[in-house]
Amino acid sequence: MVMKLLTFFQKQVSVTFTKRKPYLQWRCLSYAVDYPFEYPPMDHAVSSMPLVSSNPCFVLLGFCKNIDSLKKVHALFITNGLQGDLSCDTKLISLYGSFGHVGYARSMFDRMPNPDFYCWKVMIRWYFLNDLYRELIGFYARMSVRTCDNIVFSVVLKACSELRDIDQGRKVHCQIVKLANPDSFVQTGLVDMYAKCGEIECSRKAFSEIRYGNVVSWTSMIAGYVQNNCAKDALILFNRMREAMVESNQFTLGSLLTACGKLGALHQGKWVHAYVIKYGVELNSCLVTAIIDMYIKCGSLRDARSVFDELSTVDLVSWTAMIVGYSQSGFPDDALKLFLDKKRFGTLPNAVTIASLLSACAQLSNLSFGRLFHALGIQLGINDPIVINALVDMYAKCGMIRDARYIFETISDKNLIAWNSIISGYSQNGFPYEAIQLFHQMRLEPVSPDAVALVSIFSACASLGALHVGSSLHAYSIKNGLFTSSVYVGTALLDFYAKCGDSKSARVIFDVMQEKNSVTWSAMIGGYGIQGDSNESLALLSDMVRENLEPNEIIFTSILSACSHSGRLGEGRKCFNSMCQDYKFVPSTKHYTCMVDMLARAGRLEEALDFIDKLPIKPDVSLFGAFLHGCELHSRFDLGEMAIKKMLDLHPDKACYYVLISNLYASDGRWTQVNQVRELMRQRGLSKDPGCSITAMETNKELSFSRVACLA
Repeated sequence: MVMKLLTFFQKQVSVTFTKRKPYLQWRCLSYAVDYPFEYPPMDHAVSSMPLVSSNPCFVLLGFCKNIDSLKKVHALFITNGLQGDLSCDTKLISLYGSFGHVGYARSMFDRMPNPDFYCWKVMIRWYFLNDLYRELIGFYARMSVRTCDNIVFSVVLKACSELRDIDQGRKVHCQIVKLANPDSFVQTGLVDMYAKCGEIECSRKAFSEIRYGNVVSWTSMIAGYVQNNCAKDALILFNRMREAMVESNQFTLGSLLTACGKLGALHQGKWVHAYVIKYGVELNSCLVTAIIDMYIKCGSLRDARSVFDELSTVDLVSWTAMIVGYSQSGFPDDALKLFLDKKRFGTLPNAVTIASLLSACAQLSNLSFGRLFHALGIQLGINDPIVINALVDMYAKCGMIRDARYIFETISDKNLIAWNSIISGYSQNGFPYEAIQLFHQMRLEPVSPDAVALVSIFSACASLGALHVGSSLHAYSIKNGLFTSSVYVGTALLDFYAKCGDSKSARVIFDVMQEKNSVTWSAMIGGYGIQGDSNESLALLSDMVRENLEPNEIIFTSILSACSHSGRLGEGRKCFNSMCQDYKFVPSTKHYTCMVDMLARAGRLEEALDFIDKLPIKPDVSLFGAFLHGCELHSRFDLGEMAIKKMLDLHPDKACYYVLISNLYASDGRWTQVNQVRELMRQRGLSKDPGCSITAMETNKELSFSRVACLA
């Protein structure tokens, strides 16, 4: 079709252009972006239309439906010397922009000797619609400010918002003030620009200057508050909006729901949900997702799932939001079940979905499912950084540290999350030295460690007993403001000092921490427990109760251990009974082991054996080990042999029990029996990994603790 027109056009073009008259000065082009555009008076537009239709060049351009046909027509214009007409050149710019070739459009514009204002607007429009915000601002800088109107200002402000370019945004604001005639769209653009650039006070001031605010301006200010962590102000402003008799829309309500989620304000969130139902607000994808997300962040997963199940059609966004909610709320099984639900077959996951599913697999240590989701991501061509980071974390938490390291090394631009994932993986999998080595590499990169990295590295230092390195990192955390910014850093540092035997430094850290959680108290009490200091452990427990904080199972384990090592049987019994009766905890194997150890150390061996016989759980090596240790201390080998028989009846194939038996015989000098036990182990093919100790020392390796300390 286009080729036929081209042939016809070539035959008629010379005649047409020798008879042509001056063309219109106004071209009917659409400049709509996110805001309404101003149009010329109707009589002016109508009167110009015949002139446009009489231009064969302009008409021919209307038949160009793709970039190839446009290039052919453009080439025809050039070869026939049909250039320089303002309307056709502007139409060419618009068509190149509509086909995504903004570079060609700009080249066309630059060759125009005298582009008019509307031609500038066309160019700005296509920069904006193709997300070329930086190029748009550079192009705008060439314009004369006096010729700019509210449409241009609105678009440029939107570009500044997307780039978070506060400096350029302020310049545009100054130019708007000079013209002194901004409309509500420009004023709303200022509110949005300042809010997205983090200048919420400037945004508030710009909002206060709007005389007749509409739903868009009110919503922009509410959204700005939410984006800048001023959720309470967003709810207060919504009340003012209702008093001003301005009706809210889907975007207003979505922002309010996000604010309720950030505040954990379930009651207010339910009110907004009820408002949506009462007034029949149309549930689009964004609003539904906001409702689900609000319930999840407020801890009401049942309500979130109820809203999700009531949806007539479930899209990718709401489905992913529910999976993310389950994964982040500690319900990884439900996340996997929802993904595998047959009702959802046919919905392809995106990067966020895959990352959340990998997180669920990491929580469950489910390597087989994790590998399946890895393969699915490859099949779908998903190579997003959040998926790569989730893969590193999943393989590390599933114990596949080599696979995690391999994926980590394939990342060309390693961000902070990737470094944290691999360092944490090495630390948690019993490779503390490698974790410190990676931390050393991270410090050489343009990536600054955050609180998460320090928590992992303090744990690695505690495992190695690397007091010198940990102390240096302590100084680093203070220097960079990380110690006071995160309760987790303080708790990890406290735990590090306690495990290195420096309970005094641990207590100093504990006392200066302004914010403490249950883990902080547990770490300090546990530190005293390691040292066998039951007095301080019990004193801290009393302080904790006075702070209206309930102790957890780990704290009771630490206190029982401290009482056991210090021989305080009475206090230990009271603590155990309080745990069961006052706090309604079901004792774990560790609690029972502490009680057996306490009784055995105190010489109450018959009572300890009776305690083991009455346990509601199957005794393990730790329980029998504590009892046999007491038999050894008090030379009650007769009771020890009774325990040995019970051990072998319960666990005939566990090497660790044979080692306990051998050690008991050795302590009594019964070497014949020792050899018999060892021979029996060999016959049954049983072996136990040897224990080991660790000490800090300088080596000739490339990395040493002192070098890491210097980097801090």
